[in-house]
Amino acid sequence: MTKFLVVFDVDSTLIEDEAIELLAERAGKRSEVAAITERAMQGELDFAASLVERVETLKGLPESVLGEVSQLLKPTKGAAALVSAIHHRGGVAAAVSGGFIQLLGPVKNAIGFDFEKANTLEVVDGQLTGRVIGQIVDRQAKAEALLSWAAELKVPISKTIAVGDGANDLGMMEVAGLSVAFCAKPIVRQKAKIALNERDLASLIQLLP
Repeated sequence: MTKFLVVFDVDSTLIEDEAIELLAERAGKRSEVAAITERAMQGELDFAASLVERVETLKGLPESVLGEVSQLLKPTKGAAALVSAIHHRGGVAAAVSGGFIQLLGPVKNAIGFDFEKANTLEVVDGQLTGRVIGQIVDRQAKAEALLSWAAELKVPISKTIAVGDGANDLGMMEVAGLSVAFCAKPIVRQKAKIALNERDLASLIQLLP
């Protein structure tokens, strides 16, 4: 029986990077995309609309950049130790990302989380089209993912923890039993039940049930 569920944001939470900025760098658009990302994470822009705008800058990149960038993503200090502690105490760790599913393989192997949900970049004839396929993983989708995993695992909502840093994480943080702002934007620190400003995810181990 699963005792509790911890759901993490990925970019700038489980990993040090904003993956879309590393992709945009390959297209020569990193500074432009970084500015849009920052405004979206501060809550100044609608996330879904900003994602569409940022992904458009990737049009024409070869599919091979996905594998290259996935190898560059750096797990945040303490991420693997925290997930190991979650498992040791009978919990499940999940990652839900406004980034891209094609980049999460090496990250999952390094950190060891159990479930993941993210956007899918469309690829046609070996090139990125500048579009995403299916539902965009926005604030609402992150909340729905947490609730869906909790229901699947038969974990009471009171035994769920949401960890994130940007405005896109506020939905899942609102529905979770405990919300943790991790080195987060001001809007997230204000609304979370707990704010941690030390960039070491192992510091969350003390909060686990």
